[in-house]
Amino acid sequence: MPKLEKRAWAEPFKIKVVEPLRMTTREYREQALKEAGYNTFLLRSRDVYIDLLTDSGTNAMSDNQWAGMMLGDEAYAGSENFYHLEEQVRKYYGYKYLVPTHQGRGAEHLISQILIKPGDFVPGNMYFTTTRLHQELAGGTFVDVIVDEAHDSESLHPFKGNIDLSKLAHLIDRVGADKIAYVTVAATVNMAGGQPISMQNLRDVRDMAHRLDIKVVLDATRAIENAYFIKTREPGFETHSIANILLEMCSYSDACTMSGKKDLLVNIGGFLAMNDREIFEEARNLVVVYEGLHTYGGLAGRDMEAMARGIEEAVQEDHIRARIGQVEYVGERLLSIGIPIVVPIGGHAVFLDAKRFLPHLKQLEFPAQTLAAELYLESGIRTMERGIVSAGRDSVTGEHTFPKLELVRLTFPRRVYTQAHCDVVTEAVEAVHDRRHDVRGLQMVYEPKYLRFFQAKFERI
Repeated sequence: MPKLEKRAWAEPFKIKVVEPLRMTTREYREQALKEAGYNTFLLRSRDVYIDLLTDSGTNAMSDNQWAGMMLGDEAYAGSENFYHLEEQVRKYYGYKYLVPTHQGRGAEHLISQILIKPGDFVPGNMYFTTTRLHQELAGGTFVDVIVDEAHDSESLHPFKGNIDLSKLAHLIDRVGADKIAYVTVAATVNMAGGQPISMQNLRDVRDMAHRLDIKVVLDATRAIENAYFIKTREPGFETHSIANILLEMCSYSDACTMSGKKDLLVNIGGFLAMNDREIFEEARNLVVVYEGLHTYGGLAGRDMEAMARGIEEAVQEDHIRARIGQVEYVGERLLSIGIPIVVPIGGHAVFLDAKRFLPHLKQLEFPAQTLAAELYLESGIRTMERGIVSAGRDSVTGEHTFPKLELVRLTFPRRVYTQAHCDVVTEAVEAVHDRRHDVRGLQMVYEPKYLRFFQAKFERI
């Protein structure tokens, strides 16, 4: 009997608790979509069948994490859970000092207020929405120095999250090292399609920055997923553990911001971690103003305990292999039926290329926003736009920013959906693709001042 070339795989967990899903009719979804202004963020979750809006705070916690929730020390000051979290961050991320925050943007706010002076520049490997806004509110200007391949959805570059060192050097030469607040490094790069940065590039960025006394701040939100890509794509790391790769990655930065709602498998929580005592003292002081005392930072003790336990679970090889394997499964199925997506397939999501999916729509007809709405209408699947709406307006001119990438993100929460759900998703995308020429675009009828993609409203053209 011939030997099977590739054996089937299964999730490294079994289901203990279930949450019923609600099926709706197309007519019902049409009305719900209209009431939500064709913005998937404004849909009620009860009207969503499969929710791929985000992997932020939507993960399923383990029995070990739920057990830890019962050990919450809810003391206002000096909670035991804070010290457990601090111990885990030092062990797995390597930073000396920890300041907990209610979520990642709390950490982004603190580091922006501490390191950015009005008129400063913050280079980074493609913007992220909340990160850039905090930098701008502190008086800084974000400058994209990512490699050109990141803006090409069809490029097969294995590390499209890399910083282009010549672009970084050019910016420093142009404005002067003293005007660079810090270099922000995302791992992985969300807006590029969940693309990783290589270990070599991290080393090179650290070396260049430190020669000029410039700090490097890592967005470590999905750094564990980035570590997996280093292990599987970068020569020399094949036999290294995910935990050791993560620790080395962090060693090439001075601080990190963390949204624990992603990699760390919790529903709320984040932190700012660093090695510089002076920055720590400032952050520890500021967190009291904006979040809460430095030993809880806007979190309950039980939430810090769940995050501390999540750190250890997240670096397990079988967990991360299955987590990214699920995303790859959907991406490969979509590629096999001719659906245009960002390649290589990223870590936390499959990104549909809306420009190639709906080529008859102009960018000001919001093709990604339109495609996200059509997917919900087709099957009750909620996704999100990552294109011109998310890019917002230029902070100086007030004009729309036109990104090269116009994407719809199918984001998979960790340990939530099964392979059957994945098959339903691919069939729904295929159904919309089959009728793509009949899809009409949208026009924006309401636009909030900040982070408009969360609350903007649209109408059919």
